[in-house]
Amino acid sequence: MEFSQYAVDKLMVITNRPPLVFVEGDGMWLTDNNGKRYLDYLQGWAVNCLGHSPQCIHDALAAQSKKLINPSPAFYNEPSIELARLLTDNSCFDRVFFANSGAEANEGAFKLARKWGKVNKNAAGENRYEIITFDHSFHGRTIAAMSASGKAGWDTIFAPQVPGFHKAVLNDIASVEKLITDKTVAVMLEPVQGEAGVIPATREFMQALRTLTKERNLLLIVDEVQTGMGRCGDLFAYQLSGIEPDIMTLGKGIGGGVPLAALLAREEVAVFEAGEQGGTYNGNPVMTAVGVAIARELLAPGFLQSVKDKGAYLSQELLKLSDKHGLAGERGEGLLRALQLGKDIGPQIVDRARDLEPFGLLLNSPRPDLLRFMPSLNVSKEELDQMLALLSDVLTSLGH
Repeated sequence: MEFSQYAVDKLMVITNRPPLVFVEGDGMWLTDNNGKRYLDYLQGWAVNCLGHSPQCIHDALAAQSKKLINPSPAFYNEPSIELARLLTDNSCFDRVFFANSGAEANEGAFKLARKWGKVNKNAAGENRYEIITFDHSFHGRTIAAMSASGKAGWDTIFAPQVPGFHKAVLNDIASVEKLITDKTVAVMLEPVQGEAGVIPATREFMQALRTLTKERNLLLIVDEVQTGMGRCGDLFAYQLSGIEPDIMTLGKGIGGGVPLAALLAREEVAVFEAGEQGGTYNGNPVMTAVGVAIARELLAPGFLQSVKDKGAYLSQELLKLSDKHGLAGERGEGLLRALQLGKDIGPQIVDRARDLEPFGLLLNSPRPDLLRFMPSLNVSKEELDQMLALLSDVLTSLGH
């Protein structure tokens, strides 16, 4: 079917989409409405941790949908209990609340931190509610999540913002300490700022932040919506620094493509009371059955080591590409990486790569001077090499 035959004008404008419709996906590949195939290095913005349409998701959806779809969150169901066990057994957390999106999980984290600050008041007996976040951070598109985010311009789009969020500078512990007041309850950060251009928090900064928050009786919240579920080489990116946060949020990869997210907390921080948190579809057995299938794949012997190995290989090859074309280097963790272009040519590269023949290459440029790579975690070395060769050709065609 031709693109002009689709009623795309019935969809709200939320982003600038190219004139194509995807109809099939398999692993690292997508197929559009005209039968053209694309090597996909977005993977739904790091959502499809096992690629498009993996067999384990097919099996989980088919099996669970025949048994039980949604008994309501007013009752327990088996898959949600099993997924909560898998997550807590493999992290420093004790309790889990399931949600539908990363933004929703982050909203839960804000609420939980504020409730904890109400229980653990300051010396004057007042509630603590302010949360320190970071410049250039991204925590979602709800009003509160946008207020917590440090993305330029977001403070005015839907003003007024939700009060109580103050922005520090990533990897600058003094900037955090300066913002702490008697109303501060928590510090929240992404271990790697994804939308900002794949900027990792250093191991030293994460450790200093954990020390500071413990000294000042503050919660440490890690937003692992993009970095969690194996993306950075360990199951969770906070584990790279050898620390234990108080709260963590997950999204994207936890569902491998279906809407699933999670809010995790240590036992003494899980202070919600009945009725304070919930959601119609939260923890439903179909989505959590998929989460169980994904978690088991990621926790299989050797899987996370393969992510580390392929991440190291991609890093090495991106540096070679950078040297060859006179670019500015690369950075990242595991299979969340960025190629620094040194000039604002990212959108041109994205467009030209997508239009390649006989098949296209899907890339992401969250900043005009860099490209972000978020392949499936089971991407093959051959698919990495294929992408690198195509990208090199695009750069050459642009005169770089």
